[in-house]
Amino acid sequence: MSQNQFDNKSEAWSALFSEPMSELVQRYTASVFFDQRLWQADITGSLAHADMLAAQGVISAEDHAAIRRGMAQITDEIASGRFEWKLALEDVHLNIEARLTSLVGDAGKRLHTGRSRNDQVATDVRLWLRGEIDLIGGLLTDLQRALVQIANQNVEVILPGFTHLQVAQPVSFGHHMLAYVEMFSRDAERLADVRKRVNRLPLGSAALAGTSYPLDRERVARTLGMDGVCQNSLDAVSDRDFAIEFSAAAALCMVHISRLSEELILWMSQSFGFIDIADRFCTGSSIMPQKKNPDVPELARGKTGRVVGHLMGLITLMKGQPLAYNKDNQEDKEPLFDTVDTLKDTLRIFAEMVGGITVKPEAMERAALRGYATATDLADYLVKKGLPFRDAHETVAHAVKTAIAQGVDLSELPLATLKQFNPQIDNGVYDVLSLRGSLNARNTLGGTAPAQVRAQVARHRARLG
Repeated sequence: MSQNQFDNKSEAWSALFSEPMSELVQRYTASVFFDQRLWQADITGSLAHADMLAAQGVISAEDHAAIRRGMAQITDEIASGRFEWKLALEDVHLNIEARLTSLVGDAGKRLHTGRSRNDQVATDVRLWLRGEIDLIGGLLTDLQRALVQIANQNVEVILPGFTHLQVAQPVSFGHHMLAYVEMFSRDAERLADVRKRVNRLPLGSAALAGTSYPLDRERVARTLGMDGVCQNSLDAVSDRDFAIEFSAAAALCMVHISRLSEELILWMSQSFGFIDIADRFCTGSSIMPQKKNPDVPELARGKTGRVVGHLMGLITLMKGQPLAYNKDNQEDKEPLFDTVDTLKDTLRIFAEMVGGITVKPEAMERAALRGYATATDLADYLVKKGLPFRDAHETVAHAVKTAIAQGVDLSELPLATLKQFNPQIDNGVYDVLSLRGSLNARNTLGGTAPAQVRAQVARHRARLG
């Protein structure tokens, strides 16, 4: 077959067909303009495959050397932007193979011995995704460090804790920030676990049934730093669980980003006024000159829906496929690529944005005082005096009702008034009813007392390095 035939597309099947593929079908089926990002993984996998073929005596040492030489030139061409990507060659794999053959002749044609594009593309995506998972893990660490830093700076700052978006109990602002550190640490754990299943080698499964060539798949896996080989050739070429599993972990991470975004948006609004976000993460209004809009968290909240949508798309893509490989699987790449890009960009910008948050402690404390946040503390105080909790709960409800009627906080009710609800109440109650007293009282593991928050900050710092 001539090089011209190769460039005109169907080197793998042209002899069978009596007419060329239409231009419309070429455009419809091609993936080269989005899967070319896999080029480094494709070359890395091909070099490992060639190394094994040479070691097994399937190709000669001369062919192996030629393949290595050709791939080095292709790497330089792609990295420098001089490589010519051709639509007629459909995808990243055929483009690279065609260029290799033009550079080194028959040695390039021998590279594909013992493999199919089915196991080749599955290997490439796994190699690429493995590297992206490692990058995302580093970005998650950066974001956690930024959150730990702002937590450490605001251990003593009192924030109204909410349930149902109603003031519930006072919490340390640092404690609140560390809640997100816990979420993102779980995200990092999930991605590390997903990586184990990503990092398995399909190469050598060929089209679907394995190959008659004496391949050493374990050698290739070792060369590529993979944890093992896929054990069933049918499953190896058609499995996209690893992409779905990654997308699920990414979607959950974006959900955590979205929850944080929602709070930042609320806290920055005039109704709350708890924080300010640095100007470089905000925009103004085209008509209202007083506006400062929290565009970054708003957009991240929106992009979460996009990533969750990609997860649903991948699951739907796979649900009706019979074994083994089907062309449907070409549709796995764009949602996977966009999920990776969106998650990386979001994590990177959030790590920087969190570091630029200005906290407004006075506004937070005023809001906590407005919501009778220490009512539970008064109930606990009465329980310690011997009152059953349900009775204490009812008693405090009456006290809150009185405070509301008088327009004061519980801590501002005179002792004589409080004694009307229970004669055992004494002057010590005012320590209990203070926001600071409430905060300090919750000095159990995982609680919001400053001592506990500082201990958690130390734990996270030791974990994150």
